[in-house]
Amino acid sequence: MCVVEIHQFATSLSYGDAISDEMLEIRRALKRKGYESEIFSKYYDSRTAKYARDFREYPEFSSEKNIVIFHFSIGSPVSKMFFRIPDKKVMIYHNITPYEFFINSHRILAKECYKGRLELKMFADKVDLALGDSEYNRKELEKAGYPRTGVLPLLLDLTKFDQNGDRLTQKIWDRKKTTLLFVSRVAPHKKFEDVVKLFFVYQNYFNPESQLFLVGDYRGMEKYYAGLQRLIHKLKLEQVHLTGHVEFSELVSYFKMSDVYVSMSEHEGFGVPLIEAFYNQIPVIAYEAGAVRETMNKGGVLIKDKDLFRTAALIDRIQQDQDLREKLIASQNKALNKYKKDNVSRILLEQIFRIKEDAS
Repeated sequence: MCVVEIHQFATSLSYGDAISDEMLEIRRALKRKGYESEIFSKYYDSRTAKYARDFREYPEFSSEKNIVIFHFSIGSPVSKMFFRIPDKKVMIYHNITPYEFFINSHRILAKECYKGRLELKMFADKVDLALGDSEYNRKELEKAGYPRTGVLPLLLDLTKFDQNGDRLTQKIWDRKKTTLLFVSRVAPHKKFEDVVKLFFVYQNYFNPESQLFLVGDYRGMEKYYAGLQRLIHKLKLEQVHLTGHVEFSELVSYFKMSDVYVSMSEHEGFGVPLIEAFYNQIPVIAYEAGAVRETMNKGGVLIKDKDLFRTAALIDRIQQDQDLREKLIASQNKALNKYKKDNVSRILLEQIFRIKEDAS
């Protein structure tokens, strides 16, 4: 067994979100290699309780020999403990949305994001290694003054999609309609309104027998959500469906029912749903912003401007041209090799070895 223990710190260990899933996968990968590894957090879901320990317990585990991986989040008491302990420190940065996106819809969150980016700079000299889950995020760390940085792609368990999904969800909706999909937390930087406008053009000029699913939680973003509802009403769109939060089995069903995945997001530090759409064999069209190009890894279609008519025409062509559809799916399957668990686990252990080598 390895003498060094490698633990993780996070503000919360939720159920079903990408970062929490990654923490569980990192824990499994480390345990497979013989390391003692626990997750210490302030909050946790009842469904993840068996994997979580209260972060206030950590002083009992702390040692200069240990390595602690902290999933950076803004305004967290967990971060205060992380920067006080004597253990070797690795920080994983999943990005902070620029505050400007929230000024008109959520002033408190705008303030927190502004403070979060200041806080990020404060810790530059307090960690042994800072990792971004994309090169885009790594460059932000470098710009913030972190002397030693690297890239660790999200460690994803995509096989969780290998299930039938929720049968009731699949029975409710009209399966004969061409279905467009976008999955994300409902927030201004995700530009749901641009997806709605794109669908308006597609349905009115190319395919009236179509529907759009916008899948994601809007709690805390009620003002922005209300604006989306007003837009949908103004455009007289009866086949746009904002689902709110869904259980994972329902999410699987929405992927299974969909024909094309569309993202108009203007800020992505990584973009997990893009990869999930790849895995579910759905052609992806995404606006190039943030880490989207890097995440898609030459799969799918990147668009560099939001020409709604041309993009709607592209959606129509993908639906009409089976050869094009198959080529896009093939490019996405090839892109997925980057995210195989074995590959990402190897990168994780290589980064850990960098810290151990310095300590020896």
